[in-house]
Amino acid sequence: MQWPKLLNSILKNTLSKSIQYGTEVLHQRIPYSHDNPYLEGIFAPQRQEHFFTDLRVEGQIPAELDGALMRIGPNPITVKNPRNYHWFTGDGMLHALRLKGGKAHWYKSSYIGSASVQKKLHRPQIPGKSRGVADAVNTNVINFAGKIWALVEAGAYPVELNAALESKRHHLFENGQDLPFTAHPHIDPETGDIHAVCYDALTQNKVFYLQIDSEGKLKHQVEIPVKHGPMIHDCAITKSQVLILDLNVNFSVRSLLKGSMLPYQWNPKRQARIGVLPFGGKVADLRWYEIDPCFIFHTVNAYDLNTGDVVMDAVIHSKALVNSIQGPIEAQDIRLERFIFEQGTGKVNRTVLSGIKQEFPRINDAYTGRPYRYVYSISFGEFDDPVHISSNRLLSHDLETGNSESYSFGANWVAGEVIFISREGSQAENEGWLMSYIHALDGSPSRVVILDAQHMTEGPIATIYLPVRVPVGFHCNWIDYRELRTHYS
Repeated sequence: MQWPKLLNSILKNTLSKSIQYGTEVLHQRIPYSHDNPYLEGIFAPQRQEHFFTDLRVEGQIPAELDGALMRIGPNPITVKNPRNYHWFTGDGMLHALRLKGGKAHWYKSSYIGSASVQKKLHRPQIPGKSRGVADAVNTNVINFAGKIWALVEAGAYPVELNAALESKRHHLFENGQDLPFTAHPHIDPETGDIHAVCYDALTQNKVFYLQIDSEGKLKHQVEIPVKHGPMIHDCAITKSQVLILDLNVNFSVRSLLKGSMLPYQWNPKRQARIGVLPFGGKVADLRWYEIDPCFIFHTVNAYDLNTGDVVMDAVIHSKALVNSIQGPIEAQDIRLERFIFEQGTGKVNRTVLSGIKQEFPRINDAYTGRPYRYVYSISFGEFDDPVHISSNRLLSHDLETGNSESYSFGANWVAGEVIFISREGSQAENEGWLMSYIHALDGSPSRVVILDAQHMTEGPIATIYLPVRVPVGFHCNWIDYRELRTHYS
């Protein structure tokens, strides 16, 4: 390692430890309280790891499915003071349901082995360094470059996992660079390249765009100047460009002084903007489009038009992270919108596609960056705080006809993120299955459901009954074991 890089690494490590120490001192001054809805009910941690093989199935699991439905989320081992615990910061736990040959073979839950988790569980540290000011890896899980990776934003490296859900190493895939990553990269279905817009909580004046090839090697990077340390939870890609979301949730010293473990807060005075950068481009090639204040946790998809304009669909929050230092659920408008960025005029046209409160939008991933038709999401209920959570619905939107369908599992059930798995050899965008973990409001064991995407309103074609309650979490993905480069049973 060259001396400037070594010195920079030492300075970053020192700064990180100083911030961690200072934050710990601040948090010790916060009065203790048990009151935190994100540690109760369907959010309550399940602090034991589990493995079960005798699973009850109702209906028929599609025989061609050969993989695992993996879901990740926060599951704190310990909480020093519930008053200022933030849901986004809990220790990561992975849940996996293994399906093969029409059978449910096993369910397993396992902690993601960050440095703090391994210490709390008295386990040896895994190889690689735990980068960033916080090390909880709890937000997404993907199959990339033939391996399973757990992801988080704000600076930490991904964590590689094996088939037994054991954490193997911290690493930026197959690269040695000291760069942050994100919870929401997007994989180009044609090239296999992964595209990511990443921020580092220790750096408020720039974010990073990374393009990494299908073997896990860094192909292109751009440092993008920004102000106020924006939280950038997601991005979007077309066939040729990446969209950068520089919006109204920013790093906040005020939030830090209030005791927040996630010092990011709504900033209405900030000019919201979305950038469009060609693949392989430089900062000089970046075009910014100004929009009204809002926040986007999750984009749906984006694609290029023949005119040179760009379409992006996303779930829009009128506000986010305004008052609470415990979690994101507050009074706000949420809607599914379409943006059209006009290349020639610099204008942005916005259209509401659905006024239903919803989140966690998903598509057939083969259409990432291309024109598409169908969106799957979950309704956000009619609640404005996590204390009064009610049941919700799976949603299916046909953007061509404008029609929407929904399905409810009943008054006792909350559905987590629903994913789409394409049927082998399918020629239709919506020919396949929808899968989701669903959670009981009364605290009884959770379930996994499989629905026919073309007949969603008819209900599950298969339900797998899990022996334990799975806490409500973040993101879910189907990991096809035939695509992994190591044999998995």
